[in-house]
Amino acid sequence: MKRALCIMAQVNINSEYREWGPSTDAGERARLLQSPCVDTAPKSEGDDSPGNPDRGTTSTLGAIFIVVNACLGAGLLNFPAAFSTAGGVVAGIMLQMGMLVFIISGLVILAYCSQASNERTYQEVVWAVCGKLTGVLCEVAIAVYTFGTCIAFLIIIGDQQDKIIAVITKEPEGSLGSPWYTDRKFTISLTAFLFILPLSIPREIGFQKYASFLSVVGTWYVTAIIIIKYIWPDKEMTPANILTRPASWTAVFNAMPTICFGFQCHVSSVPVFNSMQQPELKTWGGVVTAAMIIALAVYMGTGICGFLTFGAAVDPDVLLSYPSKDIAVAVARAFIILSVLTSYPILHFCGRAVVEGLWLRYQGLSVEEDVERERRRRVLQTLVWFLLTLLLALFIPDIGKVIAVIGGLAACFIFVFPGLCLIQAKLSEMEEVKPASWWALVSYGVLLVTLGAFIFGQTTTNAIFVDLLA
Repeated sequence: MKRALCIMAQVNINSEYREWGPSTDAGERARLLQSPCVDTAPKSEGDDSPGNPDRGTTSTLGAIFIVVNACLGAGLLNFPAAFSTAGGVVAGIMLQMGMLVFIISGLVILAYCSQASNERTYQEVVWAVCGKLTGVLCEVAIAVYTFGTCIAFLIIIGDQQDKIIAVITKEPEGSLGSPWYTDRKFTISLTAFLFILPLSIPREIGFQKYASFLSVVGTWYVTAIIIIKYIWPDKEMTPANILTRPASWTAVFNAMPTICFGFQCHVSSVPVFNSMQQPELKTWGGVVTAAMIIALAVYMGTGICGFLTFGAAVDPDVLLSYPSKDIAVAVARAFIILSVLTSYPILHFCGRAVVEGLWLRYQGLSVEEDVERERRRRVLQTLVWFLLTLLLALFIPDIGKVIAVIGGLAACFIFVFPGLCLIQAKLSEMEEVKPASWWALVSYGVLLVTLGAFIFGQTTTNAIFVDLLA
């Protein structure tokens, strides 16, 4: 779940110039969502000496952990339902394995283009390699994606609170006689106003280091519980029909948004690559391969065991399928709630930074020129963002519907933008005679763009007309 978009972010687009300078801390140096319109300290080129202050400090093992952390999140709650949608265990495994090749190659392409352009964030790379129009589209996509993910976070909070409250009050969920203070809309709103809004207004997000650790612990605990509950199931949990094949060829593609949403760590991958002690393509290839294999194991364990436990009857949020009184599952729900409470402000920070950059660029202003109105604008942006996501979360109770929409957008970060970057990077080479490898890479870039556009178009259209308008 994409708290990972800011996993390395420690910047504020409205901060003083000195705050943008190099830092010895890799997390602070990453500048994940710095706007291209903001002038920054010059990047060092080709200086890998130990005394260079711009040199990364993240080890290879540390980079693997960060990328895994960037992938894993509450998005795994939807994977059992994705296996059901795809048509069973075999179809789900084949779909993930097939997409993994493109996911890993996209991460390597972004690192290659980051080196070629000497840029350090995802959208900066797209701006430098593909130009202004594609760069603006990339920033808009990031803003929409983070906005949709914030909606999903609030829905997750409501899902888990419903189960916990049902145990505390000893009343069935959603029963007509339930007190007003146990109503889903009230509990989500109260939690959001008490915890999420105060954490979203500040300029800085230094607390993200603690949220990161909490999210990792919660994710692994949830996966472990789902696997254990499959091996030693409760008597009251009996699986419904276990699908063994897809209902249609389009059913397989309908599972792609969840997979794209789960494996999308590409936006945060560029600063992770540049924070490494040895930012080399060969080393990075090993890092992302190892990280994706670990993430694949977690997602497969959750998806397979969750699906086989409940079959076609599994909920879009798999934790909702378990009995409310199960203590181990209740702890998992508490972990997810705590993780989401701290993850929402981080994703909001990312989206707000992009919106701020687009606004300042549209106005033709720099951060220094507009600093006097920064606080008022930041508070207004935060309130509008918070209220819109809250209202949408209250009236879209199914997390699967949100993931179906933003999962298609995640395909753009995995396929379309890396493909465009690869094409433009190769076309910019001045070789008169193009070798076979040049044509192969350009063709692969075209394949990525075509595949990504198809996934985005098919899944988004299906989400709008089947899930949202049904």
